[in-house]
Amino acid sequence: MSALEQLRERMAELADLASIEMLAGWDQLVMMPSAGAEARAQQLGVLARLTHERATAAEIGVWLDAIDAAARNGEALAELDRDVVRLARRDWERARRVPEELAAELARASAAGQESWRAARQNDDFAAFAPALARNVELARAYGRCVAEDGQSAYEALLGDYDYGLRTEELRRVFSALGETLPALAQEARVRSPRRTVAAPIAAQRAAVAATLRRLGVDAASWRVDVSAHPFTAWIGRGDSRLTTRYSDGQIESLLSSLHEYGHALYERQIDPALERTNLGRGTSMSIHESQSKLWENHVARSPAFAEVLAAELAEGGFQVAPRELHAALVGVELTPVRVSADPLTYPLHILVRFELELALVEGDLPVEELPAAWREAMRRLLGIEVPSDALGCLQDVHWGAGSFGYFPSYALGCLIAAQLWETLEAELGSREEDLRRGEVGAIQAWLREHVHRHGRRLDTTALVERATGRTLEIDPFLRYVSPLAGR
Repeated sequence: MSALEQLRERMAELADLASIEMLAGWDQLVMMPSAGAEARAQQLGVLARLTHERATAAEIGVWLDAIDAAARNGEALAELDRDVVRLARRDWERARRVPEELAAELARASAAGQESWRAARQNDDFAAFAPALARNVELARAYGRCVAEDGQSAYEALLGDYDYGLRTEELRRVFSALGETLPALAQEARVRSPRRTVAAPIAAQRAAVAATLRRLGVDAASWRVDVSAHPFTAWIGRGDSRLTTRYSDGQIESLLSSLHEYGHALYERQIDPALERTNLGRGTSMSIHESQSKLWENHVARSPAFAEVLAAELAEGGFQVAPRELHAALVGVELTPVRVSADPLTYPLHILVRFELELALVEGDLPVEELPAAWREAMRRLLGIEVPSDALGCLQDVHWGAGSFGYFPSYALGCLIAAQLWETLEAELGSREEDLRRGEVGAIQAWLREHVHRHGRRLDTTALVERATGRTLEIDPFLRYVSPLAGR
């Protein structure tokens, strides 16, 4: 085989290994009995070691050099192959900086940390989780130092796993602007547009979620919809998408979380089939991924028009609610300590808290044992609320238990990008109100496929936003989206 053919074969193998790892992680959080945690940690560690060996092997460098030499001699690559080679070199050089044992230890600590977090959250016991968190912070620093380039700090290097090229200073700038504007808007909106309670029973929620997802194209042949402690999505392969939600009696969070996770899955399903089993065949970054989930959560599920669809599906499940009342419950502003239950206006403030604290943890400015107190202080400052427990505070998210540092900023960036994409979509297609009132989303799916999804990793975050919207990332579209809640 030629060097390019050998490189493509290795990229396909690595794509398959990534899918297997995602399947094992999905099983751990959805199906696995808790007693299997220790064995699963070992299994994931072995899988991580094998993947690392294959991803950092010296022959990849030999193939890349041979391809570059051939190009210099006039053997031009097709456009797609150029992108395969470009990303392969970037990924290979980054992965080779990480020792094999560190890669395996990161996987083991992630699996163990998730189990520790799950028990600690259930028992509201931060002290029980602290050792696992401290280990994950230590490993994150070590990993960040390994992959850092061009004078990056360890934290900035960690960001590269989720949003390549993202700079800490750019996050500080964008988040500072949000931190200056949103708290006042939130205080006004909580008075003008307070959240209303819609006490839907679990049975009605389940029926509404199932029916709504069917409208969007979710079928039993190529999807799974399950329940997990923390909603998430796994994409195992084309034709195998798995999303989870969670249900609480007397709540309607499941209506939002299910469409949020659907947005993640749709992104992966609509990537150009030509990119399948290559290093380009997945979402380009977590910010773009979160923009897709937030677009479906905020601009579809939370729209007044789609509230009519959701209300009708709840009624079919035996629970009656007026669409206007349901919409008010979905967008109403309440200063809650829980991120996944936050309204669209205050949600980014929850991310600002996490960004500040994980940056301080990784940079060594915040000892792990002081995290609960620092969390409470940040929530008072940015949201003006008291956190009643660690389970509703620093233990509410699985991310740090899984060792995912640098992930959280993508949630807020996703809100901004989603608003910018939605404005562009409606400018090109016209208002989606009437289609959403009928539950028709085909035009939205098609626009996203063409302008966002099909590119896979061929475009990084900033380039993709600019290609899709004609503008660099802005905060004004998001502010225009949430300001009416405050009467502005």
